[in-house]
Amino acid sequence: MVTGQTLANMLSVPAGTLLAEYLNWRLAFIILALGAGLTIVLTLAWMPLIAAVPDAGLAGRFRFLAKPGPWLVLGTVFVGNSGVFCWWSYVSPWLQKTGGYDSQLIPLLMMLAGFGMVVGGLAGGHLADRWLHSVTAAVGQSISAAGLLMVFIVPGNLATCALLTFWIAFGLFFINGPQMLLMAEAGKDGGELIGGAAVQIAFNGGNAVGSLISGMALNASGMNYHTIGLAGLPFTLAAVGLLVMFALLYERKKAQ
Repeated sequence: MVTGQTLANMLSVPAGTLLAEYLNWRLAFIILALGAGLTIVLTLAWMPLIAAVPDAGLAGRFRFLAKPGPWLVLGTVFVGNSGVFCWWSYVSPWLQKTGGYDSQLIPLLMMLAGFGMVVGGLAGGHLADRWLHSVTAAVGQSISAAGLLMVFIVPGNLATCALLTFWIAFGLFFINGPQMLLMAEAGKDGGELIGGAAVQIAFNGGNAVGSLISGMALNASGMNYHTIGLAGLPFTLAAVGLLVMFALLYERKKAQ
């Protein structure tokens, strides 16, 4: 699912931009509507019938939140996304001001980021089948943390900014598979649907907080775009710490 999402972003965003630029912006929305209709048809044709999740009652659906494990996972998603979105929220001006890219090249760099997301999602999913899920997610958060550190300390140029765009996008989607698996495990016996929704809430909350924090950092530094990396770094390191705590509490026995 995540691979399809990232492939769609990588290919469809520039395609829609080109259609709007050279033909007619309405074409992009027409194609989007046709694609949505095709999605409904293919879902009905190909998706197997799956039995409903056993009804645990309203209280039962939230019972899993009484344990610390789900909160560790949700905290990881929240702070990890806060860190990366400190950078991602301002990636376009960062590429222009720090990297020296012309604004017309930004869509190509967004395609590079999309490619990083595709590769990262596939790599994280592959390793999650072989490693402990918390360890796999911690590796992904560490990749993002290293990238944010480089944003802060490395002088910007065309090559380094392009590399870091790929690198951090890779780390951002590397964690998707293992973190979703962690939440699915934590929400067993009635909390599966609430757990999935809670992850999305934590994801979106992290996006908003990351944008706020990096905006404050830019204002305090006189619009120095290196500071967006420094602003996000503590959040991603905190995510690694939460995953280590989860591993020690819940997954250490699996490794033995």
